[in-house]
Amino acid sequence: MSVVATASCRPTVLVFAGLDPSGGAGIAADIVAIAAQGAHALPIITALTVQDNDRVFEVQAVDAALLLRQAQALTGKMAIDAVKIGIPGSAANAAAIARVIVQLRRSQPHLPVVLDPVLASGHGDLLGIDDAVRALAPLLPVTTVIVPNGPEASRLTNVADVAGQARTLQAQGCGHVLLTGGHGAGSSVLNRWFGAAGEGREWQWPRLPGEFHGSGCTLAAAIAARLALGQALPGALAQAQAYCHAALAQAYAVAPGQLMPQRLITFTL
Repeated sequence: MSVVATASCRPTVLVFAGLDPSGGAGIAADIVAIAAQGAHALPIITALTVQDNDRVFEVQAVDAALLLRQAQALTGKMAIDAVKIGIPGSAANAAAIARVIVQLRRSQPHLPVVLDPVLASGHGDLLGIDDAVRALAPLLPVTTVIVPNGPEASRLTNVADVAGQARTLQAQGCGHVLLTGGHGAGSSVLNRWFGAAGEGREWQWPRLPGEFHGSGCTLAAAIAARLALGQALPGALAQAQAYCHAALAQAYAVAPGQLMPQRLITFTL
């Protein structure tokens, strides 16, 4: 008599992001960060890039119809517990991703969606074929949590103060806003959460020396994974930040320039 083992089922995160051949950001970073939380990534590549650990030299968006077919193949068979979005690569891809989320929410109205609104590389290199701010517009109304850094929040809103930036993003449809302070100055990094119901919280983390490749990807992916695991949003935000800070504190070099976060750190509930 044969015995068939029953495998445990892991929560999934549907990921839309670009391919970084340096392995430091984009889809490669997302897969590892999500796995470190105990969830499983379903990665859909939105764009192919030519880049190293510092600079982006070229971006080629994936065809939106191909992106849709990949998403339909996955969502037609697998349960989706959260969605994480990085660079869409093009306005057409952003619209396609928004369409996928709208379809999923017909049966899962509370499906969490985490958006890392990457507008350019740390050196200002473009990461899409269309205007980055306009390309993101279809995604804002379907976003549960948006995670912009200071420069991104300024470009997305044309507002100077942090509270005003959060209000503007929420007016455009984002439920929750986590504004990160990694691009600021001082000995501490201040991250601020502005909640959909007016709640909020601040976290301070010691500012680490050096520059890091894919820190925003790491944080957003970890938040999405923790929400997929069923963790409430305040705890998901806190523990994802703790994971990201630990990954940056143990970062390593593969070449001169930006360091690679050590994402192979297991974080459990």
